[in-house]
Amino acid sequence: MSSQLINSVISQGQQLATHSWEYGTFAEALLEWYNPSSSVFGNNPFPDGKIPVLQVDQTRSLSYVKPHITTNSDTLVGGDGAAGDPASLGVSAILIGQTQSDYLSAAERQVNHLLNDVPRYSNGAISHRESVAELWADFIYMAPPTLAYWAIQTKDVNLLSTAIQQCVLYRDVLGVPTNAKSAAGLFHHIIGPQSQDLGIWSTGNGWAAGGMSRVYATAKKSQFAGDSNIKSGMTQIKNIIRTILDGAIALDQAEPNEPLLRNYLNDTTWFGELSGTTMLTATAYRMAKLEPSTFGQKYTSWADSKRQAITKKISSDGLLSPVINPLNWNDRTPATKSPEAQSFAVLMFAAYRDFTSK
Repeated sequence: MSSQLINSVISQGQQLATHSWEYGTFAEALLEWYNPSSSVFGNNPFPDGKIPVLQVDQTRSLSYVKPHITTNSDTLVGGDGAAGDPASLGVSAILIGQTQSDYLSAAERQVNHLLNDVPRYSNGAISHRESVAELWADFIYMAPPTLAYWAIQTKDVNLLSTAIQQCVLYRDVLGVPTNAKSAAGLFHHIIGPQSQDLGIWSTGNGWAAGGMSRVYATAKKSQFAGDSNIKSGMTQIKNIIRTILDGAIALDQAEPNEPLLRNYLNDTTWFGELSGTTMLTATAYRMAKLEPSTFGQKYTSWADSKRQAITKKISSDGLLSPVINPLNWNDRTPATKSPEAQSFAVLMFAAYRDFTSK
């Protein structure tokens, strides 16, 4: 993978991002690519148990995202009705906040808004929407990593436990039972009164597994990793991630002539699609590095084959296609531009680089 092509992928991602979650995800991708030791996947992401101090103007992720963050509101950016999406900028705001206190205060308000103001599903899961209790798989990438990161900032083991348990509560509603005949262990996209989509959306499963890998890494590398509640919660989310990957791999291997995962994973009438494939591949590499005894050759061999298939689908100008229209997951026409697919590619290449480095 040439550095020139990665630079093109990054350039396209920056041009395409225009929504709250796209800013947050692209900022995370830049952090993992350019500042790997400061992301939660680094070897020592919390020196002396603290959030690292980075110079904003010298850190591409933070200088990119800073203009998109609002410091005079309960949320970090306008969410267009989404409660979860603005929280995707939380890690960035906390990092900027180490040297610019108004960003730390903004992050605190965002966390408190999630915990205290947003509707809850009947089981206590925080809604992805502001107006109704509705659970979207996407939420898991946006909010729990920020709750976990704020728990490090405030040295709050109970909040770290909450971040983990939100992932579990989401699985309890969205997860397909592991003994089901179809899509066992995978996630429905949305359950709730407004936008319900019971389909097994590839990108949604990527959002969920990827978000849980960030929460897992945060907990594992924190000062609370030995706490009994945290340890049991980590085991839970590790197993949830594994069941998602197992489900995706099984459906993928059932179709040897289709190199990409389908947009809806268990529906062969859909086109093979890069966004979900790329994010799930990135997650497989991250978990293989974090827990090699659980995520062994089955997962890394699959990730290698997907990474090679994905790389062949990146044009010389850095665009990934075919991708699902990220604003209409029922659009049967393969799209040629997706902000999140661009970010997922950067996340995948960062994960692969870190996996293969000693």
